[in-house]
Amino acid sequence: MGSLARFSVAIDKELLKRLDARLEKYGYSNRSEAFRDFVRETLAREELKKPDADAIAAVSIVYDHERLELPDRLTELQHSHHKTIISTLHIHIDEHNCLEVIVLRGKAGSISRIANAIIGMKGVKFGKVLLTVPSELSYEDEEDAHIS
Repeated sequence: MGSLARFSVAIDKELLKRLDARLEKYGYSNRSEAFRDFVRETLAREELKKPDADAIAAVSIVYDHERLELPDRLTELQHSHHKTIISTLHIHIDEHNCLEVIVLRGKAGSISRIANAIIGMKGVKFGKVLLTVPSELSYEDEEDAHIS
């Protein structure tokens, strides 16, 4: 990340109270860590608005594996996008339901289209996409990480 710069921030007392509650809830050791995370999140969100931005995503879906056409369609889609879909994790939740986590890496626009196609498949009971930027915007200094 490089060297740190210090600066002051004026903030409404009620907003600061809410910020401190969030810091405690998520285990931040100090306000600086939280602020750095907020800035990174905002920058990542802006970057991901660009269809050609480098991105990585985890698509989680829950489906009934007894709908035989869905697992076949998922496998077919994964093979047809083998350069973008870099990994999958399949978990048997119970006798009927499965959780599949599909990891994609590529351009934000392409990833979004593939993720939406997966979630929109007939037979998917629940789907969620976590789309973010690769590590360029992430803070890699483990010594100062807020998670202990």
